[in-house]
Amino acid sequence: MKYNIDEKGYYGEFGGAFIPEMLYPNVEELRQKYLQIMHESSFQKEFHQLLKDYVGRPSPLYFASRLSEKHGCKIYLKREDLNHTGAHKVNNTIGQILMAKKLGKTRIIAETGAGQHGVATATVCALMGIECVVYMGEIDIARQAPNVARMKMLGAEVRPALSGSRTLKDATNEAIRDWINNPVDTHYIIGSAIGPHPYPDMVTRFQSVISEEIKWQLQEKEGRENPDYVVACIGGGSNAAGTYYHFLDNPEVGIIAVEAAGKGINSGESAATSALGKIGIIHGCKTMLMQTNDGQITEPYSISAGLDYPGVGPMHSHLHASGRADFYSATDDEAMKAGLELSQLEGIIPAIESGHALAVFEHKKFRSEDVVVISLSGRGDKDLNTYIEYFKL
Repeated sequence: MKYNIDEKGYYGEFGGAFIPEMLYPNVEELRQKYLQIMHESSFQKEFHQLLKDYVGRPSPLYFASRLSEKHGCKIYLKREDLNHTGAHKVNNTIGQILMAKKLGKTRIIAETGAGQHGVATATVCALMGIECVVYMGEIDIARQAPNVARMKMLGAEVRPALSGSRTLKDATNEAIRDWINNPVDTHYIIGSAIGPHPYPDMVTRFQSVISEEIKWQLQEKEGRENPDYVVACIGGGSNAAGTYYHFLDNPEVGIIAVEAAGKGINSGESAATSALGKIGIIHGCKTMLMQTNDGQITEPYSISAGLDYPGVGPMHSHLHASGRADFYSATDDEAMKAGLELSQLEGIIPAIESGHALAVFEHKKFRSEDVVVISLSGRGDKDLNTYIEYFKL
């Protein structure tokens, strides 16, 4: 079984490029050139230099001793929360801004839910002096106000999406509309492992630095490259894709994905795609998504703005369908408690997205000798208001 993308842009039966004709030239140009550009030595040199000197990589692999004691196994946290801008998102935006420059693009658009991808995009546009427009759902603008302020400080224009559920899905729709209207000068920096081919693969490759580092860092700490399990939260799935990438073809590494169950899988307010989804087309690719019987997309819900998405990326759909990954879903309540537990046991306040990954211990028992690496995809500063309201702090 092959878990990576094939030459046609599919992971098993998932993926592809289902796009309006107007977008074909943009996506085709990217498809033809992305691997060639990525493999150029000058591109690699600039990419890795910026990851080191600007982003602050490698991010530490931290042994969480008190958390390990509590849950009875060896828990390592991959500290993507320590990256510049506070999450894993910047690994991808650095790569894509360099790609856009190589393609001669002079304007960048992006979509964002929690605002982390918007901040990371605004950051690299400021770094490179390129115009930046970020689409964000009106509801997310309200619940992620600090990130909206950061984007504006960085010189980006934040445009609200006022349709549908006014969250991430709708922001993505608006960004695609913009791209159709501005095909020549604009590059769309998609923030997740979703979208028409080659986006899922390109984003995954830029994020694969996460698992690349885990391998040598674990070798240093445990004398072995491979953990027993890698765990990540999944919305669209870019932090997960990067965390799994170098372990996909190694059957001795268990892959665990944790989705947002919201108020409960069957509550009608959830984003647990693996449990509730069926195969369909969303934002340019064939994947698992939550939909009604007549194919209308169901409104997702999660307390976490970054996981509030009705689908998952095609790689994750394939990992689920093939049985390569185990999928769990954590409720708002479980994720918030796990976030508070990490704060009080280790002095690390995680993003609520990452709280979902940490809630894996509610669902799975590990053996005492198991080495479990969890992607701590972001830090909790942006979520303080939600934490305050939830716990009445």
